[in-house]
Amino acid sequence: MDIDSLTLLLDERAIERALIAFARAMDERDWSSMERILADDAEGDFGTGRVVGRSAVINLVRGYLDTCGVTQHLLGNVVIDVSGDRAVSRAYIRDVHLDSTNDPATRMYTLGDYRDAWRRTADGSWSLIERVKINRGFVGTLEVFEGKSS
Repeated sequence: MDIDSLTLLLDERAIERALIAFARAMDERDWSSMERILADDAEGDFGTGRVVGRSAVINLVRGYLDTCGVTQHLLGNVVIDVSGDRAVSRAYIRDVHLDSTNDPATRMYTLGDYRDAWRRTADGSWSLIERVKINRGFVGTLEVFEGKSS
């Protein structure tokens, strides 16, 4: 294996690890970890319109998660393409949200894709510069985000 192939594998692994860390940060409500992954100028669109800036992306996520109960964001079929100091990734997302009482009868699942763009930082790590969530469907009720059970 040559050095370029090894570097590519290491870059892909670092990005995959950041993807997983971001999903876990959402479930753990670990906003400081999310801050470390997102670039200052990050943009996001989760199906409700584009927001710009790290704080705006985090606030958008918090707008959903601060009012519901337990969540789990599962990623799969991850594809990462690295080109120099830029990369794009695509990952299936299946997220589960319970209501604020964690009642399994009141839940919502979404099925979709995360389409992300990444930039290598000065220290060699990768920052998420754009996240677009393509929602393909959902099961359940949006009431899980209202901070009350139905």
